[in-house]
Amino acid sequence: MKKVLNDPKDVVAEALLGIEAAHPDLRVDHAHRVVYRGDAPRRGKVGLVSGGGSGHEPLHGGFVGRGMLDAACAGEVFTSPTPDQVQTATALVDGGAGVLHVVKNYTGDVMNFEMAAELAAAESGTEVRAVVVDDDVAVRDSTWTAGRRGVGATVLLEKIAGAAAEEGRPLDEVERIARTVNSSSRSMGVALTSCTVPAVGHPTFDLPDDAMELGVGIHGEPGRERVPLAPARDIARMLLDPVLEDLPFESGTPVLAFVNGLGATPLLELYLLYHEVARILDDRGVPVARSLVGPYITSLDMAGASVTLLRVDDELLRLWDAPVVTPGLRWGA
Repeated sequence: MKKVLNDPKDVVAEALLGIEAAHPDLRVDHAHRVVYRGDAPRRGKVGLVSGGGSGHEPLHGGFVGRGMLDAACAGEVFTSPTPDQVQTATALVDGGAGVLHVVKNYTGDVMNFEMAAELAAAESGTEVRAVVVDDDVAVRDSTWTAGRRGVGATVLLEKIAGAAAEEGRPLDEVERIARTVNSSSRSMGVALTSCTVPAVGHPTFDLPDDAMELGVGIHGEPGRERVPLAPARDIARMLLDPVLEDLPFESGTPVLAFVNGLGATPLLELYLLYHEVARILDDRGVPVARSLVGPYITSLDMAGASVTLLRVDDELLRLWDAPVVTPGLRWGA
């Protein structure tokens, strides 16, 4: 294992020190490992809180800021944040208008966010709602979940719901927007290599040089099948076919197309893959209204990519285009 670190057991804590030093507009509660906005809490604004295991950067801490998340909890690598962490994040951003939790559908995350919401309601009376992201079409259940996994749509949901909250919309409206994004999104990923968890020191799984894992999860959990390594045009088809089959994207229905890198795939290859994705969508009469390309929800140093499609309307497009100022996503400011 070759990684830029000191002691593997300190990697999360020391990364948070780096986030704090690099982004003085953010604050970090190091005791609870929470990254939160420097202007939090904002009176009358719905707070948006997410989090998960570390190793998926910039998700979630890199998406804290104006127009997106108010706070994010950093668990250990590939490990859910604890209820205490989530409760602390909730309290830090509670401006009196309620708090929405954005939770990826992994068993530990769902359980711990539920417990945190109960604690927040009991101790401070905070109204907490939760939206569970479950956009992955690869497998119905996995070693980490009951039901579909939450993957690329998490980024899109945090941006769009974050814009709605920034406008001052009430909790009911922010929750509605978040649920609309989740129900209108589907994703599929592929791994070309395994990732290596720092504390483990060796690859999570063995993947021969001439094979790829189709439908892999963001923690390296198995996908649909192991298939021979293929050209980008074939990979794009393998990823898009299940997405388009699962949620009808009728001809003429506009989408936001998101090609995501899993950590070790360079932008050169991601844009090449996006070209193939765009070509297939054009052939099928699916117009691309917006696009996003880059490593936004990663799996440490895994080589591979995922494709997410979100059906959009005028409201979702306006919220997507709204200004955002975070370490990982920034425009219109």
